[in-house]
Amino acid sequence: VYSYWDGSGHRRTVVCVKGDSIGEFLEKVRKDLCREFRELQSISADALLYVKEDLIIPQDLTFYDLIATKARGKSGPLFHFGVKEDIRIGAIDSRVEKDESHPGKVVERRWYERNKHIFPASRWEIFDPTKDYGRYTIGGGEVQNLS
Repeated sequence: VYSYWDGSGHRRTVVCVKGDSIGEFLEKVRKDLCREFRELQSISADALLYVKEDLIIPQDLTFYDLIATKARGKSGPLFHFGVKEDIRIGAIDSRVEKDESHPGKVVERRWYERNKHIFPASRWEIFDPTKDYGRYTIGGGEVQNLS
């Protein structure tokens, strides 16, 4: 599941197989979206970005590698398959790790370049698997270092 983002979300689904790179996924997405968004017919997958948890995921990485290494982002795991309903009341502490997974965004690189100074694109940064994205608590418990 992904959300094509052009200022508003358009949720779609494509099927990937084990070993697919982000670049291969973006080509499948481009082909899927071409029917509805004609402007995507004239671009390549290189002109698209995949953004997950405010991180731009490089096209040479594979989903398998990200899942197998339990890659982490700014708010917890990039991919979590034990998704549960999140029923939080009151203010939400961004330092508390979420036990949920949202669809990643697919955006055109040129849209990102034009809008990177505006939310939500202003929060996005390129994913670095060696970077420690901070400290989080799990469900309000003790603080854990994610390194």
